[in-house]
Amino acid sequence: MARLSTLFVTVLAFAQQTCLAYPREHHASKVFVHGRDADEQYDYIIVGGGTAGLTVANRLTEDGKTTVLVVEYGQLSNSASITTVQGGFMGMSDTTLLYDIQSVPQTNLRNRSIAVLAGKVVGGSSAVNAMMTVRATAADYTRWGSFFSAGSHWSWDGLLPYFKRALTFVPPGAAVTKSASITYDTSYWGNTSGVYAGWPSFQYPGTTAQMDAFKGIPGVPFVKDSGSGEPGVYWYPTFMDPSRVERSYARTGHHDKAANRTNYHLVTGSRVLRVVLNGTTATGVSFVPVSSGPSSSNSSSETVVSARKEVIIAAGGIHSPQVLQLSGIGPRKLLSSANITTVVDLPGVGQNFQDHPMIQATFMYRNFTLHPSPEDAFLDRNFSSWVDTVWAANRTGPNSIATGNAAAWLPFPVISPRSVDISSALAAQNHTLSLPPDTDPTVAAGYRAQMLSYAAALNNNGTAFYNLVLTGGNTNGILVDLHPLSRGTVNIDPTNPYTTEPLVDYRALSNPLDAVIMADLIRFTRRYHMDNPLTKAWAATELAPGPETQTDEQFADYLAETLSPSEFHPAGTCAMMPRELGGVVDEELRVYGVRGLRVVDASVFPTLPGGNTCQSVYAVAEKAADLIQYGPPKAVE
Repeated sequence: MARLSTLFVTVLAFAQQTCLAYPREHHASKVFVHGRDADEQYDYIIVGGGTAGLTVANRLTEDGKTTVLVVEYGQLSNSASITTVQGGFMGMSDTTLLYDIQSVPQTNLRNRSIAVLAGKVVGGSSAVNAMMTVRATAADYTRWGSFFSAGSHWSWDGLLPYFKRALTFVPPGAAVTKSASITYDTSYWGNTSGVYAGWPSFQYPGTTAQMDAFKGIPGVPFVKDSGSGEPGVYWYPTFMDPSRVERSYARTGHHDKAANRTNYHLVTGSRVLRVVLNGTTATGVSFVPVSSGPSSSNSSSETVVSARKEVIIAAGGIHSPQVLQLSGIGPRKLLSSANITTVVDLPGVGQNFQDHPMIQATFMYRNFTLHPSPEDAFLDRNFSSWVDTVWAANRTGPNSIATGNAAAWLPFPVISPRSVDISSALAAQNHTLSLPPDTDPTVAAGYRAQMLSYAAALNNNGTAFYNLVLTGGNTNGILVDLHPLSRGTVNIDPTNPYTTEPLVDYRALSNPLDAVIMADLIRFTRRYHMDNPLTKAWAATELAPGPETQTDEQFADYLAETLSPSEFHPAGTCAMMPRELGGVVDEELRVYGVRGLRVVDASVFPTLPGGNTCQSVYAVAEKAADLIQYGPPKAVE
């Protein structure tokens, strides 16, 4: 994945922290390209117009009275690469929609640097992601609240209503449901959101065959609906408006709904310099146009807007900790080294960085029949012509498929005979040895709490650790480790805090058990393809890592050469955990030690959900809007 870095050319920079006041009046227009056109004051200011920021902005302004300003680095884009469904990844083909960030060299990956991808456009990463509409297991969300108490409202039951509110589920068509044997249960879904969970009008018969083949391995569970919170093999929808057969994302589902409200404003092409603080109270935001350049001496275009109620940071797993640190909120030692005055010493800011690693395990089938039924035989002869014809006629057929709609999300005991031993080894670890040597004791305590929770999860069937997306074709090649044990950092560069992107360090494989677990993920995949009565006839050949790779040591060498530590799901850097466990925000997403300041995005995830992060971000943002407006739910007696 490091080769992707040549595609991305943008550098995020910050200017000097001074204010130039502009005479401003209230505007009826909603989108500004200059910060000076914004009003002087709003009820709420949201930093970041991505998945979370636009969701919260839409909900807060629904009353027609609450005023909100969203400050977004990117622009409104009508690029066809966003709307195109085919393949799922077209959004990433437009380099203007992505930040260009490279990680620091990864010591355990032969010093490779990794592309750090995030959406730089109104709509954020929901505009460029793979469109996979996936939830994690119930245990993953209940784990979040467990770091506070057994009765926390952060739980599966506490989030399910927000998963339902976040998306409108449109069932697949009757014909494709029958031909592909798709199952679903609408009780886990809602129908009021402007963001859609839709389905393509076609599925390759090979996809159903690959799903059914998991029945050849004892213990593999099958799940009726992807929204049920259970691990297993299942169908899942796509972030797609099925009536238009186009991507459905935060802009179309939230910004466009709010765009005509006079109480909702958006300023684009602006980078936030800092949260303005009066003592330890957030009172506003300072920002400059991106076009002003990276020089910290350029203060002529700086704008300060004040917030009557709150500032909400929703800049994502990479940039939310950066904004906090540049505002004087973060680890004192780091801020001092950058010559930034510490307002609140909060050691967890920028720590606890997590992403889903992608593992190459490639198999090719020599005898796999893509179209096994007689009525599909014509496709082998005239497939390309048929695809083009039906797409041009009514936007149906294979071109309505994004990255696919079927996968296995499996618990560790199902895939590994060593689950008890690995669970025990993780519980017995000296966990601080996997962290940087200067890690604050509170952050170390939080990491230990996470590892003990994972140790228990490794030895039960409630949490998915393994993910294989099914292609329906004659090759299959990417595995995902859903719960990596290693933790990285996202910190400002002390030598250039205002003019460079933060320093992103995945610290991949810093916990040695990650390589052991990943080895068993590959071994299970090998078993599925090579030692399975239901796949034997396919005559699979293992292309990578190759049959000569057998021992843990050999797998570790292979991972060092090939592992990508990122599935482009940065999270955890402003963790929702108790402050004594290195937390940055509390259960209401309020930043510790600061009044009037919250964080709402994937950076608050204390641990990664075992699935693509987008749907979880929507649910958290929906819940955050309620917390902001109504406070926490009352405890159930």
